[in-house]
Formats: sequence, C-alpha cells, structure tokens
Amino acid sequence: MGLRERKEMANQFPRKASFDLSPQQHGQSVNSQDSNSAGAEATRRSEDERLVNENLSRILQSSSYQLAHADEGLLSSAEMRGVRMLLEITKPQQILEAEGVESTIIIFGGVNIIERSAAEGRLAAAEAELARNPNSGPLQRQLRRSQTQLEFSRYYDAAREFSRLVSADQQAGHHNHVIVTGGGPGIMEAANRGAFDAGGRSIGLSIKLPGEPEPNPYISPELCFQFNYFALRKFHFVKRSAAAVLFPGGFGTLDELFEVLTLRQTAIKGQMPVILFGKDFWQRLIDFDYLADCGLIREEHLELVRFTDSAQEAWSWIQACEAQQDHEDLSSEALAA
Repeated sequence: MGLRERKEMANQFPRKASFDLSPQQHGQSVNSQDSNSAGAEATRRSEDERLVNENLSRILQSSSYQLAHADEGLLSSAEMRGVRMLLEITKPQQILEAEGVESTIIIFGGVNIIERSAAEGRLAAAEAELARNPNSGPLQRQLRRSQTQLEFSRYYDAAREFSRLVSADQQAGHHNHVIVTGGGPGIMEAANRGAFDAGGRSIGLSIKLPGEPEPNPYISPELCFQFNYFALRKFHFVKRSAAAVLFPGGFGTLDELFEVLTLRQTAIKGQMPVILFGKDFWQRLIDFDYLADCGLIREEHLELVRFTDSAQEAWSWIQACEAQQDHEDLSSEALAA
C-alpha cells in the first residue's frame, strides 16, 4: 500500500490521540485502578498474620463450628424439643441401669409439710405477729395454717420413718427396692432423709419449679436428676415402681395419685400397692365410695387403695403384696412346666 492510499484510509477512519479520552473512558480507567488497589489490599490482608490469627480464633469460637451435640444454643431451640425430650428419657435410664436400680418405691406428698421443730418455730412467729395486731384477718388465717402445719408435721416424721425402714431392710439384703421422690422439700425431703439415716441410697427426680431452687440435701448424689418436662419425670417415676405411698399434699400430689390409680385401673401397671397415708385426711378429701355409688368406678376399683396411719403397717403391706406376687409367679411357672 502506497503513501497516498494510507493517507486516504487515515482520513476515512480518524483515530483520537491516546490522551484525548472521553469522560466514560476516563471513569473506566479510574475504576480499574481502584479495583487493582483493592485487589492489592486483599492480598496484603491475607499476609497480615495478626488478622489471619484473629479470623482463625473467630472460626474456632463460632457456633457454626461447634459439634451439634455441644451447641447449647441449638439444643435450647424450639426445633430441638424432641431431642431434649429424648435426652431426658435416655440419661436417667442409662444412669439407673449403671447403678443397678431395678425396683423403686415412690413416695409422694406435700412440699409444705415440715418437721416439728420448724413448724413450732412458725407457730410461735405467727402467734407473736397476731398478738401485735389481734384484729388482722390475714394474721388469724396465718395462725390457723401454722397450727395445721404443726399438726401435719407427724406426716414428715412418718415419711422419714417409712423410708428408713425400707432402706434398712434394703441394706440388710432383704430386697432391692430404692426410695424415689420428687427431690424437693417437705415429704420428699423426709423420705430421702430417712434413707440417708439408714445409710441407704435414694433417688430424687427434681424439676425446675418456682420456689424450689435446689434439691434437698439427702438424695444420693449419683441418683439425683433434674428434669424440664413433667411427662418424662412421670415416666421415670412409674417405670420401675413396685409400690406408691402418698402422704397428704396439694395439686401435685393429687395429680400423681390419680395418674397411678389410672395406670392400675387400666392394668397398664401390674399389682402395685397404692397406700394413702393419713386415713382421716384422704377419706375427707376424696369420697371413693361415692364414685363407686355413682357408677363412675367399679366396686373392685375401691380395692386399688389402702389407708394407713402406720409406717410399719405400710411397709408390711408392701412386703406381703410382693410375697403374694412371688407365690403367684411360682405357681404360674409350675403350671406352665
């Protein structure tokens, strides 16, 4: 191509000088420079040992890096309720099996039944307060409650004595029953205390409740459990139970009573004695005969409960029932053979 042809082509397709940039092209150039600078900065961050070590520390502390079973936030979430319930079934089960606990005797009763010395102190305080303000209705009611608490302190003594009898015989090798309570104050404390007095073991199935910040101090440490779910606590109460002894109590005690009776009535639970301690209290509170007269329970259901006012009598009934059951089992095996 000659000189003339090249000039004609240059005129036809003019080119701008490299320094004659349009605004758009100028912006692209600046952005490109910024991008290159950011890239260089990113490269420098990865070479900063302090930043890298800080990031690694945050990784290791991150909840996402935790093993799932060690992540308390995850386990406490609503989505993990089923997992938490399974844990409350499994953990006590494994520990009780490892500790060789095969049979239990349940003791239920009120948290507000206290030992005599404490009841006497409360009564004295109530009398002193009422003396300062004798016309106060609330203080008069408080005095009556304190008088009843002193009267009911005999049930604290009885629960303690019953548990002591059971645990002493267990220590002597006569049976393998272990006392189990809800782990709290009142009758529960008395029962665990009786086992403690005899040098025996006892179980506490505690649950998080207002006003009960910690378990009573007489439970065997290796057999003290804490629950979040009432239903699973009830499961462990009845799973190994050979008998249930119920002392006077409030809503919780009544709830446990009717649950045990329902299991017995429906034959889901076998020949388990249900003993109500404090005949006058229970017969005034619940008219079982009236239920039968109304046709709401059958006549034979009245035999599901027995009343007593003696710790020794209650324990003797349980032993007699167990001996009868053993005899029936042997007879059945003989017939099968």
